[in-house]
Parts: sequence; C-alpha cells; structure tokens
Amino acid sequence: MRAADATAKPRITVRLASPRGFCAGVERAIRTVEEALALHGAPVYVRHEIVHNRHVVARLSAMGAIFIESLADVPGDRPVVFSAHGAPQSAHDEAATRALIKIDATCPLVQKVHSQIRRYAAADKTTILIGHANHPEVIGAMGQARDGAVVLVESLADIAALPDFAGPLAYATQTTLSVDETGAMIAALKARYPAIAGPAREDICYATSNRQQAVKAAARHTDLFLVIGSPTSSNSVRLVETARAAGAANAALLEDASAADWALIDEAQTIGLSAGASAPESLVEEFLTALAARRTVRVETIETAREDVVFNTPLRLAS
Repeated sequence: MRAADATAKPRITVRLASPRGFCAGVERAIRTVEEALALHGAPVYVRHEIVHNRHVVARLSAMGAIFIESLADVPGDRPVVFSAHGAPQSAHDEAATRALIKIDATCPLVQKVHSQIRRYAAADKTTILIGHANHPEVIGAMGQARDGAVVLVESLADIAALPDFAGPLAYATQTTLSVDETGAMIAALKARYPAIAGPAREDICYATSNRQQAVKAAARHTDLFLVIGSPTSSNSVRLVETARAAGAANAALLEDASAADWALIDEAQTIGLSAGASAPESLVEEFLTALAARRTVRVETIETAREDVVFNTPLRLAS
C-alpha cells in the first residue's frame, strides 16, 4: 500500500446553496445602467448604489456611472437612474420638476409594494410596514404616502407597542426580510388587528424566499456557513441569520475572498456557501479558487429551486 502523501492538502466539503447570487431585479438594474451608458454615453448618474455590492458599483463606475445621493448633483442634460431599491415619491416629483431624464430601475417587486401603499393611502388606510429603518427600500416605501400614513415596525415588540388605530389598517413588508420572522410578525398583526388588510401574496420576493430555503437545506451538518455579500445588503444579512437558525455551527458574512478568515475556515471539515442577491457569481468562484489553493475541495450542490424569471429594462431604454 502506498504511503499517504505528507504534502497532500486536507479535504473540505463545500455544500453550495442553489439558487444564490443575482436575482432578476438586480440583473435588471445593472443592465439598465449598462444600457443607459450605451444609449446616452458617459456620464450617467445613479441615485444611490444601484445594488448593494461594492464590486458591482466599482465596475459600473469604471464604465462611466456616477453614484449620487442627491438629485441636486445631477446636471439637467444628463440621465439619472433610480436604483433597484426604489425611491420616495418626492424624488420622482423632484426629477419631474427639473425635467430630468429619469430612468427608473426600481425592482418590479418593490414597485408592487409601492403601488399597494398608494392604494391603501387612497382608501384612507394606515399602512403598517414591516421592515428595517433607514434601509433605502423602506425609505422609498414609506415615501409613497403622506407623513404619518405609513408606520414602520421592526420587531414583535414594536407591534405590541402600537396604538389602537381609529381608522382602517393594512400591512406591507420590505421584500428582503426573513421569511420566518416576517411570518410571525404578520401573524401578530392579524391577532392584534383582525380586520387588517394585506396583499393577496406576500411581499417578500421569490428570490429572497428561494435563497433562504436553499440556505436552510445547505446549512445542515456544516461546521461553518459563509454568505458572500455586502454588510449593507439586507437579503445577505438575512441569509446569515437563516443559516444559524437552520443549524450551522457558525455563520458569517464575507464580502469577497480577500476578507476570508482562513484561520476559522481551516478548522472546518464541511462548510456551506451561498451569495446574496446582489453578489456576482464571480465572487463565489474566486472564493472557491482561493479555498482550493489551501484544501482539496469537494463541492456538493444543494439545489432547492430553479429560477427563470427575467425582468425587462425600462421602456425608455427600449425606444
């Protein structure tokens, strides 16, 4: 029998969650900026980061995109793209007042939430929005109705502290929340306010649900679960929480391979791996390549759904 090679790299199993990475809304938003640059030339201004990933933002910046937070920074003769997260109605009004060339890359599933809130407001209903304060998507959603018409709750404790509203109520949710936690909060709202209205289908987007389900399946029996994504990405942070709740011994968020804690990874025999909806697949590949330089890698794909959703870019670009 041949003696074991003393220089052989130790083995590691990677349970790779699928689906992962870009969703249709993110792909649409990135494609919108690229098409705007092709149509109008550089520079093209983008209100807020088009998606929450610094690698994506850096690549588009190199192509001629300029990311701004205030429309006051947009020259009157240049186009401005609104990010995938959506914007308050006041931003749309400001763009119209200044006759800016506005290209709206808001995710269609976020637009659905905006439309719901506007319908509720038109019916004089107060909307209770489940979401995270200061997230751009929540700021945009709350800005679809007059001040006070949308009330934000972030936890079960917030729901317990709500007043007895005099008028009719409805609820909506941010699209990138934990499916399980949001379900518990919706149940609490319905118990507190039995007549509360809500969407026919949940607001949490299909991609968020699919990625969380895949992480739940892949996280079982792992020593460590890694999610590649930005710390400002709500859906990426939720994937880390989902992995922990699903039984991963440890879980962490990783922006890219350069930020890997190799001392922690080297202790693991089996790791889970996924990527947030705004993280390019190239970052997953780069991490696996870096891991393969240190370990003999066995990849086990855990697929729980297949996605074929495609959103068209805004009609202005198609004209």
